[in-house]
Amino acid sequence: MITFENVKKTFADGTEAIKGIDLHIEEGKLVALIGPSGCGKTTTMKMINKLIHPSSGTISINGKNIADRKDVDLRRDIGYVIQRIGLFPHMTIEDNVALIPKLKGIKKQEYLKRVDELLSLVGLEPSVFKKKYPLELSGGQQQRVGVVRALAGEPPIILMDEPFSALDPISREQLQAELKDLQKSIRKTIVFVTHDMDEALKVADEIVVMKDGSIEQIATPDELLRQPANDFVRSFIGEERIQSALNTFSPYTTKVTEIMDKSPEDSTEMPAIHAEADLKEAAEMMVDQNAQALQVIQDETMLGVIYKDRLLSKLAGIERGA
Repeated sequence: MITFENVKKTFADGTEAIKGIDLHIEEGKLVALIGPSGCGKTTTMKMINKLIHPSSGTISINGKNIADRKDVDLRRDIGYVIQRIGLFPHMTIEDNVALIPKLKGIKKQEYLKRVDELLSLVGLEPSVFKKKYPLELSGGQQQRVGVVRALAGEPPIILMDEPFSALDPISREQLQAELKDLQKSIRKTIVFVTHDMDEALKVADEIVVMKDGSIEQIATPDELLRQPANDFVRSFIGEERIQSALNTFSPYTTKVTEIMDKSPEDSTEMPAIHAEADLKEAAEMMVDQNAQALQVIQDETMLGVIYKDRLLSKLAGIERGA
């Protein structure tokens, strides 16, 4: 979906912000960029929508070089959520959310319906909120609207630049959980910049750890906790988190694809679970539907089957710290 090939960025003052990175972000994944201040994570993200232009190398989306696209056209196809929210204070919530669909020429009846659907999706009752102005909403509610506005034009890609860092801890945790749940239904490609390791571990499908303009490791949350690539990554994660992952039952960080059988004997009439689901969700579905196995699907394609015996064995292994 999004590919960086030997991308470098040197600013006018000589600062070498990005030192030749290669990165592939798969369609439908939520990928977190994380690292210490000045590591290049925000620069990397902003190069995707050409707010910053690379000095060399190639960035492509679906195999097409973004350098060949007009900046405005590219940005209309990429949602953008920022820390400061960026809602227009003189416009109602409805008008804020409808802005990009209007610019893209979507019919009024269609985008007004879309506004209502999206507000409902993030728990904001349209009849209550769409005629309000941003300053009439709490910080958490405003940030929900910021996420909705990024979705309104139905972009395939959404960039999120530390979107929850200015919120109080309770609102932040709520929005992290809501984003994870939302992603299961919208299946967008999301690039999420954060400085908070706990946040990255909670929301991301994959985590890209950066240092001094280079990529130190790309891994799933589970892989990162169990197999940090080097001393820097280990130190940045923190020994307490690593030991907790090794010693604590953690069905939230292991995906069903990691234990599925890719060559099942028979998959007919099995309940289906999405490939991004974790082991906890698989166990709950098996109990709810009294199932011995589940089809693992993605984009309406069956990838494999997860069997109850294998699931129980894996859960027991995680609990023992295996």
